[in-house]
Amino acid sequence: MTGLEESDTDPTASSAADPQGDPFLRTRFAVPARPVTFLRRERLVRHLDEALHTPLTMVNGAAGAGKTLLVADWAAARDRPVAWLTTDAAAQGPGMLWAYLLQALRASGTSLPAEIGCPADASRVTRQLLARLAAELSTLDRPAIVVLDEYDRVIDPEIAEQLEFVLHHAGDGLRLILVSRTEPLLPLHRYRAAGDLTEIRGAELAFTAEEAAELLELHGLSLSAHATQGLVDRTGGWAAGLRLCALAAREDPDPEKYLKEFEADRTTVADFLLAEVLRRQPPETQDLLLRVSVLDRFRPELVNALTERTDAGPILAGLHRANAFVEHLGQDWYRLHPLFGEILLAHLRMRSPGLEPELHRRAAHWLRGSGSLTETLGQGAAAGDWEFTAGALIDDFAIGWLFTGLRSDELAELFSRMGPEAASPATDLVRAARELSRRDLDRGLTHLRHAEQRLTAELGLTGEPGDAAEQALKAGWGPDEAPGLVAARLSCALLEALAARLAGAPGRAEWAAAAAEMLCDRAPAHLLERHPELTALLLAHLGSTRLWAGRFEDAGVALSRVAGSSAEASTALAREDSLGRLALIDYLNGWPGGAERKARAAVTETERHGLPKPSGSGMGRLVLAAVAVDRDDLAQARALLDEAAESDPALRDPVLEAGRAIATARLQLARGDTRAALETAERAVPAAVVSPWAEGQTALVVSAAHLAEGRPETAVEVWQAISDERSAYAVGAARAQLAAGRPEVAIDLLDGVRSEGRAGPAVTVRATLLRAQVAAEAGDAAGSRRLVAQALREARRDGLRRPFIEAGPWIRPFLDTASPRGQAGARPAPGRPTSARPTVGGPTSDGAPLLVVEELSGRELDVLRRLALTMSTEEIAADLFVSVNTVKTHLKSAYRKLAVNRRNEAVRRARELKLL
Repeated sequence: MTGLEESDTDPTASSAADPQGDPFLRTRFAVPARPVTFLRRERLVRHLDEALHTPLTMVNGAAGAGKTLLVADWAAARDRPVAWLTTDAAAQGPGMLWAYLLQALRASGTSLPAEIGCPADASRVTRQLLARLAAELSTLDRPAIVVLDEYDRVIDPEIAEQLEFVLHHAGDGLRLILVSRTEPLLPLHRYRAAGDLTEIRGAELAFTAEEAAELLELHGLSLSAHATQGLVDRTGGWAAGLRLCALAAREDPDPEKYLKEFEADRTTVADFLLAEVLRRQPPETQDLLLRVSVLDRFRPELVNALTERTDAGPILAGLHRANAFVEHLGQDWYRLHPLFGEILLAHLRMRSPGLEPELHRRAAHWLRGSGSLTETLGQGAAAGDWEFTAGALIDDFAIGWLFTGLRSDELAELFSRMGPEAASPATDLVRAARELSRRDLDRGLTHLRHAEQRLTAELGLTGEPGDAAEQALKAGWGPDEAPGLVAARLSCALLEALAARLAGAPGRAEWAAAAAEMLCDRAPAHLLERHPELTALLLAHLGSTRLWAGRFEDAGVALSRVAGSSAEASTALAREDSLGRLALIDYLNGWPGGAERKARAAVTETERHGLPKPSGSGMGRLVLAAVAVDRDDLAQARALLDEAAESDPALRDPVLEAGRAIATARLQLARGDTRAALETAERAVPAAVVSPWAEGQTALVVSAAHLAEGRPETAVEVWQAISDERSAYAVGAARAQLAAGRPEVAIDLLDGVRSEGRAGPAVTVRATLLRAQVAAEAGDAAGSRRLVAQALREARRDGLRRPFIEAGPWIRPFLDTASPRGQAGARPAPGRPTSARPTVGGPTSDGAPLLVVEELSGRELDVLRRLALTMSTEEIAADLFVSVNTVKTHLKSAYRKLAVNRRNEAVRRARELKLL
């Protein structure tokens, strides 16, 4: 045994020669020099300092990740020598590696006795030598720091076992730092569990945008934050990629443009990755990497479909472990590093021209059965197979994606590349949806009719275009009807309903809804559950056409189903649309409070799901603008109208256009611009049928404008053409008759309003004021005062002010009968403007209403209401979608008007005045 030991270990061996008798290559012991443009990153240095406190440290990352330079810079800054060894000697055997390691320790100043010896055979090392080394290290006052660079070259399990032996028995005498592209062959889990492992991996090595900016400055480049972030995104923060790009960019006259547009496959970055990563792999792995470059992400089964192999799983796992720019995303999904993917795709196109479309086609077909629809569509489009791609969208019942705001722009861009040669029911339906989403009704209907003709032919039916779905209702399909045909028919019904909505054709929408209901009974339940936006959009279209027709109750049924559906992002646009139209119904019925609540809910619906702007119909803001006019908050009304100017084209139906015109005209009328109000209100809204409420609301504005210009008889004539007998219109007609000197006719009209009993305060307050005016003109001052007080009480809850302003000068004496102190008949307090509009207060001792002569604005009242709920200033700002400073300004103004200094006093005073 002693003889064996002596033959394997030579204690007298020269320290200048390796086991093969050759001189030691001192470059293997040299700490690599840092380039002038090296950037020290303190966050990594601080992390690496932990290596002084743990036996084992692993710095693990891809080629060019900056591992070696990071550790070299750290080592150079130590107050004591660090033993550095580049481990390419491991390829010559365990004996050679340990000979070099012993020499590295001695070269760094670590004193090792000659008794430890040196391996005499490059292929082996004895346990005794390792034991002596470990024992010697364990006695050191300060641990030896050893860096093994390029440790991924150590692939012999025997060396890993020997290293683990020395590390374990050296105790606190050794700090081992491994710099590797791959996971080392060591029991890392044991060190990790014991807290004896420091790890710096690829994700931490990646440059942040701030670090990249500093690195670029070291190269003489100063880029915008946006350009720097774009470069970091493209390179994934990869150190070598950033440095190589910076070196190339500083030779270009426009570095920022170069870095934005450079072709990765024609740079030194490509040379590096192809040499350091791709060409190091065996041929079958190279082929796999080139083929998966057509994918954003992939899993083994998908890769097998592209390569026509069965071993993708272990290959991908091995590439990930080797840090070969293949990232594991979890759940068996992988992706290529972005820049590596670009370079591989360019290499694929050069090496195998024409293969890329076929790979996309294979991926699309695999994904259609096993992956996401979005990826299926992207791969199908990349393959140029438009009939397949459109068919996948339709067959999945996903036609609604073109209208939900989530993927609408993305899909519009994807299908914009579809040429006219693609001819199938699915491609025609997609074309129809694209045109209707842009509100091009004529072109949309043309494509829709083509789709229906093709489907009718497939069913073996005959008839005019547009009758296909109706015929399908009578065709007696069986339960085994092909789901694809059902999906196409249902898509037709949805587009028919949308076209009917845009055209203002309620009958056509009802027919499409009936067809859709029948088709939903035959559709696979799991697909309908996956696409709730389909049903939501259908009901929203139906409800809007019913609203246009003036069928408020029927419209409310459909719209309420949508508004009450589950709060999913895919249905957010339909819910916003439906809530806005429900708010409009409340407003038209004279209930501003309910209208405001629904309109606010509509406004927040798309915002809280983060849909891109502009999203939604804007109907909620239009209703809020109309309510603001009734509250005489004209600046707020103007701002809301401006915000509602942009909306989804597919939702700009006659309801929206009429609502916009009416809200705008009412604001113009409130500002005294009667000419503009007339022009806006009388502007025609194209539609297949006339809307009774649109006519009535237009008549309200036109009649009021004529009255403002002193033409009462013309105002009376306006109402002769209105057949709708809703209360609001009866009040408008009564106002015109009273102005024309026919109070008896006016009272008869108002009696009809009273008997109906369904009108809200915006109608009844105006009706009560008209009665008060009749009483005042008849000399019944007491009766008039009582009616004005009644109107004030009714207006209080909803903050209505416009009805009192519209009433005219006759009302002023009745509003001035009480001072802010409640003294009947007193004038306003000195210094207060006598023209101030009234804000409703509580009753005085004699029953007359108490008024705050200088009114609070609508937004000040909004702030006060939330103050009463003990909301903080920040919470009020968030709830009202304004800044904190704006809330503070409103509070300061409200305090002044209420003559208080504190929040609690303001709430108490407002309650005394019945403002809350």
